[in-house]
Amino acid sequence: MPKIFEYLGIIIMFYSNEHEPIHVHGKFQALESKAEFIIVDGKIIEIKISNVKGKKPLSKKELKEFKNFVNKFKDDIVQKWIDYFVYHKSIECIKIEGKVK
Repeated sequence: MPKIFEYLGIIIMFYSNEHEPIHVHGKFQALESKAEFIIVDGKIIEIKISNVKGKKPLSKKELKEFKNFVNKFKDDIVQKWIDYFVYHKSIECIKIEGKVK
């Protein structure tokens, strides 16, 4: 389970057995939601936020922060996905202290 970012207590991560489309999970305590990246011709055209089956979704506050974070770091997240799942590189977690806008 590669943890790629920690942001305001929200863990941004992949599961090791992930599948396409490219997506990332946001976990805060026992809550979890995910962001799926819709990519056409190498460009992210949409990010879909959804619930994770069997998990309670992020609260309104954490969901807002998760959305802001994913939008700000979308290119980094996709690159980390490619590095981990395609090139089998190890991924280092980056802790982001301040709020992103």
